[in-house]
Amino acid sequence: MAKKNAGAGFIDIGIPERDREKIADGLSRLLADTYTLYLKTHNFHWNVTGPMFQTLHLMFETQYNELALAVDPIAERIRALGYPAPGTYKAYAKLSSIPESEGVPEARDMIALLVEGQEAVVRTARKVFPLVEKAADESSADLLTQRMQIHEKTAWMLRSLLEE
Repeated sequence: MAKKNAGAGFIDIGIPERDREKIADGLSRLLADTYTLYLKTHNFHWNVTGPMFQTLHLMFETQYNELALAVDPIAERIRALGYPAPGTYKAYAKLSSIPESEGVPEARDMIALLVEGQEAVVRTARKVFPLVEKAADESSADLLTQRMQIHEKTAWMLRSLLEE
């Protein structure tokens, strides 16, 4: 559960504290999934081999760069709600729904694992939606919508590489 920022004072943005806390918790899980997927994608970028090397190496680079830029707006939204954003591997391991990959998978397995990761991020974002709708938190809803669109498109593009 998110901890309130000590010394933050009273926050009156039209969203009750209890709702802000629940939304911040959900966004913390989204942040953890996003960072975990970033790390996995960057790892695969470094370690991919095989006949699709050049294509996958460049594709994974594009994807990890997008993920690297995505974490900041999520963390800043958590802060705007009055809670600290998680920022350690320990916190991410606890909050993330994306498992780590052991060893160096084959290229095709890397693609499948990244599809799973992209879809996991979408599911995490979707779970927060009822909370933001109930609280009329349009700012968080906009952030979630953008993230879901990007991850759904990326999953589709990766999935298309697995078709025979």
